[in-house]
Amino acid sequence: MPAARPPERPATSKPVCTPKPGRATCQSLVRTDLPAVRSLTPGSLPAGYGPPHIRRIYQLPFGGGGRTVAIVSAFHYPTAEADLAEYRRTYGLPPCTTANGCFDQVYATGVQPPVDAGWALESAIDIEAVSASCPRCRIVLVEAASDVIGDLLNAVTVARTGVPGVFPPAKFISMSWGDGENPVQPVIDPTYFDFPGVAFVASSGNTGGVPDWPALSKFVTAAGGTRINEVANPVPGPQRTRPRPYYETAWSGSGSGCTQFQPKPVWQADTICPTTRTSVDVSALADPTTGISIYTTTPTPDNQTGWLIAGGTSVASPLIAGIYAQAGNPGPNDRPNSYPYANRRFFWDINVGTAGAFSAGLGYDAPTGVGSPRGVRGFRR
Repeated sequence: MPAARPPERPATSKPVCTPKPGRATCQSLVRTDLPAVRSLTPGSLPAGYGPPHIRRIYQLPFGGGGRTVAIVSAFHYPTAEADLAEYRRTYGLPPCTTANGCFDQVYATGVQPPVDAGWALESAIDIEAVSASCPRCRIVLVEAASDVIGDLLNAVTVARTGVPGVFPPAKFISMSWGDGENPVQPVIDPTYFDFPGVAFVASSGNTGGVPDWPALSKFVTAAGGTRINEVANPVPGPQRTRPRPYYETAWSGSGSGCTQFQPKPVWQADTICPTTRTSVDVSALADPTTGISIYTTTPTPDNQTGWLIAGGTSVASPLIAGIYAQAGNPGPNDRPNSYPYANRRFFWDINVGTAGAFSAGLGYDAPTGVGSPRGVRGFRR
């Protein structure tokens, strides 16, 4: 099948979820200049980057068998399994269903939550992005009762501990949602995220030089955002060891910068934020202009169904979680968010672009961290 590319014209986008005081906000953006495509012509692919592109951009194997990635989202996504099946069928990925043990949809409280159009689209983005970066991974969608922080944290615990007879404890957990920083977070972080051997990944936010929690926790890998462009004649750039068919820059919306209350992890030694944690750690595709293709039949907040193009650091988080899973289970006493810092040579250095007051540059920087994945080796010890 021919590979589709995102339309190269000026793009507009909007947040998938409406921010609410005292609630978490999902970190997805959806293109608004392009209507949803209900059906495709035979043999064609939707606009937007899909699994073949993601594997090529980040030099990923077609693996992940035997590993479980848990997606923590809010509210109920009623067409999750059917939409995932269509997405994977379109891109030639192996089936991932409840029947074959590849997909599970779990209610964190044991009771089905109500449907929310924005969060349902967020969940679609998450499970399909994991499929793109880890095509053989088992996927568990853990649905929190609501977007209240306490409900989402309860769902994180369910993802980490598993549900007997349903799914095992997940070693890879993606959280595509966030909240502003406050001084209480470092106090509660250990209860939910201080678990060696588990890779917690969170989207860093879409507001440029402002980092979001839980990505800014020292126990979590903060996934920032980039913009991807294909180039006709790729040449090696600074700190690249071979030509690459894509030109990748920092995305202007990548939530990044200095935290106010989070201590600096021992493995993070940058001078951007000398005494507090710097966000982000790593980065991946997030700009909706060059976003990923998504399929949903649950009506979006704009009452659209079909194929859409999405972005935001909500895309980066599940992509990175899937790559962690492809790299293998973390050591039982390891802090997986330290792995990229010890393996910087296995990342593409992103040295162009800005996010808020922070700029990408040679080596570590706030908008993109150590860079974007170059294979899976950077995500293991």
